[in-house]
Amino acid sequence: MNWSRGYTSSVYVRTVDAETWRDDETINIYGGSISRAGGDLAESATIECVDYDQTAERWIRIYLDTKQGGDSAHNALFTGLATSPSRDINGRLFTNSVECYSVLKPADDVLLPRGWYAPAGASGAALVEQLLAVTPAPKVRADASPILTAAYIAEDGESHLTMARKILDAINWRLRIEGDGTISIEPKPIEPVATFDCLEYDSIEPKLSVGYDWFSCPNVFRAVQGDVSAVAVDDDENSIFSTVTRGREIWKEESNVKLTGTESLQAYAKRRLKEEQMVALSATYDRRYHPDINVGDLIRLHYPEQRIDGVFRVISQDIDLEHGGRTSEEAEIYAV
Repeated sequence: MNWSRGYTSSVYVRTVDAETWRDDETINIYGGSISRAGGDLAESATIECVDYDQTAERWIRIYLDTKQGGDSAHNALFTGLATSPSRDINGRLFTNSVECYSVLKPADDVLLPRGWYAPAGASGAALVEQLLAVTPAPKVRADASPILTAAYIAEDGESHLTMARKILDAINWRLRIEGDGTISIEPKPIEPVATFDCLEYDSIEPKLSVGYDWFSCPNVFRAVQGDVSAVAVDDDENSIFSTVTRGREIWKEESNVKLTGTESLQAYAKRRLKEEQMVALSATYDRRYHPDINVGDLIRLHYPEQRIDGVFRVISQDIDLEHGGRTSEEAEIYAV
């Protein structure tokens, strides 16, 4: 299907068997939304339905079926753990607002044993996969994971998920949750998964909001590891952030840095300075649903008349289940 063009659609929910991870019963819904962001649980959903059973929590999967001419698509949008804490009664009509948590919720609810630690030299991705074993969702782990260069010890109140997040930060990898609930443990992307432009693939609505908050972007970054530090300076006369262009220094420091692989402290400081400067330009807009785009993915926006042209990282999404998956999205600049 060409997701930049119009289509007809229907949304419904299926319960999921936690043992087989396959669909079971159908639940008809009349509304709701899915929210994806960069928090620990990554995503959540709310669905509106009639006479939902409040006596037990269950795994559910939200589907979007679409038709476009002779083409059709069957897409899972969200899989998670559902509970309905309240219901509205109007005579004999019972309606429920059902709260749905991501497949990471079980890993957030289980604490690690006191004294648990991730040893230096271990595969970071393999440890994350082990930590996420408490959730029934399938896991897919990319090859060639970086190893940990330092040990990580569980703190008081440390859950399987918070430790997994610490290890992912250390190896600069990420979790990507597919619509069917599969958890992918993978490197952060470096190539766009889709391009939106004004000519060939225009599915973004005309009204956009653009933020260009570069005032607080640093041009000096100091990375500290124990008693050693490294400083990266942007002194490029062609950079709008540089010490040369702005005539002053804006510092940012990160302490207790833990390096991975063969990256040096100086290389780390240079990389982090570039990352801090990439959040200057952001765009907020509504668009048609696209199945390949999730939070953390890269997209290319090419709208020269609106002075938006570059590769952006998606930082949040809200998917409207009442309007065929219409997606409200925010993205920040990754590279020009």
